[in-house]
Amino acid sequence: MSEAGDAAQFNNTFQELKTSTPLLTPHSDREKALRSLGYIKKLRGYFYNTTSFKLHHLTLFGLLRVTSGGLQHPIMPLVLLPTSQLLWVRVFALIFTCIAFSVATHGGELYHGGMSDWCIFCWAFSFTCTLLVILVELFALQSRVFVSWSNFPITVACYAALLCLSASIIFPLYFLKGNNTRSNARDYRIVSTVFSCLATVTYMGEVSLTKARPGEVAGYMATAPGLLKVCQTFVACVIFILVSNPVSYDYHAGLKWCMAVYCICFILSMAVVVMCVGECTGYLPISFSKFLSIYGLLAVLMYLSATIVWPVFQFDKDRSYNRSNLITVSVLTAGNFLLYVADLVYSARLVFVSS
Repeated sequence: MSEAGDAAQFNNTFQELKTSTPLLTPHSDREKALRSLGYIKKLRGYFYNTTSFKLHHLTLFGLLRVTSGGLQHPIMPLVLLPTSQLLWVRVFALIFTCIAFSVATHGGELYHGGMSDWCIFCWAFSFTCTLLVILVELFALQSRVFVSWSNFPITVACYAALLCLSASIIFPLYFLKGNNTRSNARDYRIVSTVFSCLATVTYMGEVSLTKARPGEVAGYMATAPGLLKVCQTFVACVIFILVSNPVSYDYHAGLKWCMAVYCICFILSMAVVVMCVGECTGYLPISFSKFLSIYGLLAVLMYLSATIVWPVFQFDKDRSYNRSNLITVSVLTAGNFLLYVADLVYSARLVFVSS
């Protein structure tokens, strides 16, 4: 059908609705009926110059008021966005992370390297991924990206929450506590810390909004085991940083075994995340659920051994120069062991459908 024909049919349909609802909002039942006919989708790509048909009111989130008449030639793109709580949460997360790293780099007087670069990376990575998610959903490109969109956004949100949480803890410890800098730079650092904390809370809110509910069909990463996989890999990365600076696992075979446990479990957990996001679970020689059960059991046993072995061989002599790092690794090892136990319990009773 021609554009003129589409326009005429749209006007006829709209006239029936216009008498009772002159202003269409995203929550209007009549707008839903109109959308179901497909004509707003037709208009989504084009904004038409009109004589008597005019868009009187249009906002970013799709408030629309129309009068009837004939349509002529398209003159500019039109994007209609449905308003939603999730969209607002993502927009706020985008703003908070942008402010955090912009203020820190502009006036924080940070030195390059070490923890300053880590904090900037946490905020910049979160900002970039959130912007990508918003743009893909804004232009309805979910079907054109080479990832599972039921798994990708919540995976990004969970990693962003953990990254911003780590930056919110590390940044004030290294750049505010006992740091004698001029008051101007200190104010900038305080602002970055505050907005980092706000970003953390916002990303946690996004995870809460997008995680799978009981009985809901969802991607694996939206379920509790999927989110636990993200936490397991993140904790393992923190352990790698602590045991590598300085190296504290190379003077005893038991400690080398612990390092092997951290590496093997991290690689397999990250492989699960990548397979789910990349929709590659079908390439496994066994069923994905069976793979998760077997791997979960092995990971629990391996982390149980590391939870026992690491403190036994680390604290058998005085190593006071690095004791805080060693204690932290022991706590994180025990924490990751509990995460793997919870993962195994959930995986044993969870029924999910991967998209």
